[in-house]
Amino acid sequence: MKAEYVDHMGNDLTVVNAARVSFDKHATEFRDKDERLVYYLARNGHFTPFTHAMVTLRETVPIFVARQRFKHTVGFSYNEVSRRYVSDDPEFFMPSEWRLAAAEVKQGSSTNTLDEDSIVPYDVARHVEKSVKLYRQMLSQGVCAEQARMVLPQSMYTSYYVTGSLSAWSRAYTLRAEKTAQREIQDLADSWARIIEPLFPVSWAALTHDEE
Repeated sequence: MKAEYVDHMGNDLTVVNAARVSFDKHATEFRDKDERLVYYLARNGHFTPFTHAMVTLRETVPIFVARQRFKHTVGFSYNEVSRRYVSDDPEFFMPSEWRLAAAEVKQGSSTNTLDEDSIVPYDVARHVEKSVKLYRQMLSQGVCAEQARMVLPQSMYTSYYVTGSLSAWSRAYTLRAEKTAQREIQDLADSWARIIEPLFPVSWAALTHDEE
């Protein structure tokens, strides 16, 4: 799972000034009292000041992760690579280990993995290879890219720009970094934090429930 920094707007002071504009106040320097205000806003659910700070990333993930990712719509905007227009050979995600299903839950996985001598990785690799071969054949025979893409597996990587408010990013992170979330999207969420935290250190800590 990969997330790359593209752009951002604002900083911790943006949040403070958005909150204090109701008193017609504006600060040019972030001070200790401003940090206390940021924590107060986050702790009491005053989310609108955090919507004025924005972050844009480019994420590259397999389709089955992207479809989970795109469930986060409020506060986000997406533009994705389209295989209606792109017909080069795709790349595919292959996990380093295959987790077993968890017996006590309807979704998710356990900490147990397939035996090393399992033929599953081999079969999956063969399936992907055959799918790509069929995809190439369809294109070579004149089938349009927007239909030929239907044979490609969900393990295919896709890439997209995603722009969201700081409030939206923290909400998505809280849900997807949680220990019961799918492991692959947990990894993606961790990469969000590594990028966003240095940009908004006080606000990110407050929104992700670190103690002041």
